[in-house]
Amino acid sequence: MLRLRAALNRWRRRLVRGLQFRVLFGERSQGRDLPHTRISPSTCIECEDRLVLGDHVYIGHFNLLDASGGLTIDEGVQITSHCAIVTHSSHRSQRLLGRAFATWAGPGERPGWIGGPVHIGAWSFIGPHSVIEANTQLGRGTIVCAGARVRGTFPDFAVLDGAPAQVVGDSRDGDATLLRQNPAFRVHHDAWANMPGPDDCDRRLP
Repeated sequence: MLRLRAALNRWRRRLVRGLQFRVLFGERSQGRDLPHTRISPSTCIECEDRLVLGDHVYIGHFNLLDASGGLTIDEGVQITSHCAIVTHSSHRSQRLLGRAFATWAGPGERPGWIGGPVHIGAWSFIGPHSVIEANTQLGRGTIVCAGARVRGTFPDFAVLDGAPAQVVGDSRDGDATLLRQNPAFRVHHDAWANMPGPDDCDRRLP
């Protein structure tokens, strides 16, 4: 009986994974085909018409992407699991207005409301259980550590950790070590990392 239950559980996990959680290549964003982008079916996307995606993006399981205020995710970004990217915050407004929040008719935005776009630069990594809040811009090559709470504008290649997140390192330091061990891949890395950018401090990997 135990073996039968175990076999049933394995079959059930495989069926659910295959039907509901398998991540497939191929997406579209703003009328553009993205053949190398993958988004898990378990990720919740709100206001998808305001989401701008690049190709080679990976968005894993159980993430929340709120694009109501505008969300841009550039090429090569990896978003792991259980992350929240939010472009608005209403809890202050709800406390101020109470029951009047649902029927607010203006003038203007609800008091206490915070909203604004989020932009995640190319080839960045967003660690699990992290939160990226409204009005945030991450430069290319950013690493957001697990559990970080991120708000604000940060330069290219920043390693961000903490709540609130702060710059604790430069992602090129780790890249340099890997490239010394794997010099044949430098051409691929440099194709994106050494492109001029608005926040580029002209540092090049040795």
